[in-house]
Amino acid sequence: MSDKKYKHKQKSAVVSYNRWGYLFLVPFFAVYFVFQLIPLFTTIYNSFFENYRSGLTQIGPNFVGLQNFQTILTNGDLINYSKNTLIMWIIGFVPQIIISLLLAAWFTDPSLRLKGQRFFKTVIYLPNLIMASAFSMLFFTLFSDNGPVNSILIQLGFLSKPFTFMSNVTAVRCLVGFMNFVMWFGNTTILLMAGMMGIDQSLYEAAEIDGATATEIFWKITLPILRPILVYVLITSLIGGLQMFDVPQILTNGTGDPARTSMTLIMYLNKHLFSKNFGMGGALSVFLFIITGILSFIVFRISYAGEIK
Repeated sequence: MSDKKYKHKQKSAVVSYNRWGYLFLVPFFAVYFVFQLIPLFTTIYNSFFENYRSGLTQIGPNFVGLQNFQTILTNGDLINYSKNTLIMWIIGFVPQIIISLLLAAWFTDPSLRLKGQRFFKTVIYLPNLIMASAFSMLFFTLFSDNGPVNSILIQLGFLSKPFTFMSNVTAVRCLVGFMNFVMWFGNTTILLMAGMMGIDQSLYEAAEIDGATATEIFWKITLPILRPILVYVLITSLIGGLQMFDVPQILTNGTGDPARTSMTLIMYLNKHLFSKNFGMGGALSVFLFIITGILSFIVFRISYAGEIK
């Protein structure tokens, strides 16, 4: 068989295998098209229409152009609720990334020879498996006016009367941030551990021979190599934070109190959808999509500012 015929046959075999690969991708694209692309374009389409229910009367759909977007921008709710969402996300994410980095470095350090690692890894990941509604109900009970936390603080003499946690802006925001931290730090720890375990140990050995301290090794070797995973964690956490809904919704009974300072963007969107105002809900969804894209792009550019020219 000539080389030309052999190469042609080999190329045909490769193309044949590629067809199977494309065939296996069909279910993914079908699901993505039906449950992602169609709803996305439908939401954008609805955002240009007046379409809501007033009592039992259905108003619309009537084409109003950019009026829904203008209404959202002028009433100031978008800015206020975006600020609330980002504040509560930061409160939960900052301790989450710090604790996760420390735990990941601790568990992956071979010199410590920690015992029972599997047990501790399982324990720190368990909160991620608990429903947010259960967490919210638990914290609502613990920090209510007559709850165990107030009772303990009064018995210890720190308080003379119950502290109204649910009526204090800082307390509610901190509770929401703390719950998000507890639920997600285990997942972040596992991701960072996977990244650290993939680092070549010869780099650490060379640094130790050169006299580098543990702190210098962490800042000069571990963190730079972990940057892609850190960026991934930051962006996915940011997207999840902007979609924060279940914890503040249940903790504040959907009101976002006190004075709507714990009202998030998705809670605001839910109110429009609950009232069947699909036009305003679509416009708000488009704004949320744009905000998420801009913030993710900013994070990516800042993280790789030294490499992208």
